[in-house]
Amino acid sequence: MAALTAVALLTRVLLASSSANDELEQSKLTVDGLAMVRLLGPQDRLLKIIERQHPEVQVLVRGNEITLTGRSADVGAAKRLVEELVQLVRNGADLGASDVTSSARILESNAGSPAELLSQAILTSRGKSIRPKTLGQKDYVDAIDQNTIVFGIGPAGTGKTYLAMAKAVQALQRKEVERIILTRPAVEAGERLGFLPGTLTDKIDPYLRPLYDALNEMMDPEIVPKLLAAGTVEVAPLAYMRGRTLNNAFIVLDEAQNTTPEQMKMFLTRLGFGSKMVVTGDVTQVDLPAGASGLQLVTRVLNEIDDIHFARLTSADVVRHSLVGQIVDAYTKYDAERQAAKFEREQSITDRRGAR
Repeated sequence: MAALTAVALLTRVLLASSSANDELEQSKLTVDGLAMVRLLGPQDRLLKIIERQHPEVQVLVRGNEITLTGRSADVGAAKRLVEELVQLVRNGADLGASDVTSSARILESNAGSPAELLSQAILTSRGKSIRPKTLGQKDYVDAIDQNTIVFGIGPAGTGKTYLAMAKAVQALQRKEVERIILTRPAVEAGERLGFLPGTLTDKIDPYLRPLYDALNEMMDPEIVPKLLAAGTVEVAPLAYMRGRTLNNAFIVLDEAQNTTPEQMKMFLTRLGFGSKMVVTGDVTQVDLPAGASGLQLVTRVLNEIDDIHFARLTSADVVRHSLVGQIVDAYTKYDAERQAAKFEREQSITDRRGAR
């Protein structure tokens, strides 16, 4: 009987504790001096993302007042996210979906304040600030500041080339370098384009067009042709790098997964005094007809050399449409399964041969 009474008492205590934990808490934030559309996005698109990050919290917005309702711990986490987003906007950021999800990840991992980590603009061009939008991008940008050669390796949409070019333009504006050199291998992406009419420049321009587009976004389009004509900014295919020594320059090699090992060695040995190199690429999108990728090989050859840094970005750093990150993850899973199946087949063949 005493045992039964003790069990009943323990049950009551647990129920009372559970009931207390389930009590709802309400917290209100008043956002002054800020247009709510900048915080919540057009048609409240960013508000919906905040709600997805904290589905256990009810978010109600009336005017410039935000009310959060839910369990105490959940409300506290949601409130901190909203406060960080408010501070990001006050710091001049134009919030996007990636800013909300990145801020939530940073807070979950206790990596610091998103407003402090993600507010540092690299460039401001035509009213638009270019800055890292994820923790991985922030580490990548910091690595460029701290190392002579940086490899930015990751899937499409992680801002590898865009941020590298922004750092190059920043270095030129600060007079840390005398010129910018942008290069990439002229390799077709799985298509045979056939004969291209025009001069040599006309033939290679399609391969270099993404670099020109990014350059025009970051600098005054009227100044870019003058810088190109003066040689202060050079956009050229990788083949043009052979035999050169590149001093006092910021050099960006894009699409490096399409370099051969020989081309990668040739490029890296162009480094001169006062220069900095950033090499970007996605090892899952190699367009070479045959042979090993220079980017895949260099990660094994140079991984222990000081002043060379390998920044690895992931689907968590994708700042394009949210579907891009999911596509990257799906292909990564497929490739891993295919590699595992290939290994099992090869192991099975080896075992059968050993049994003979």
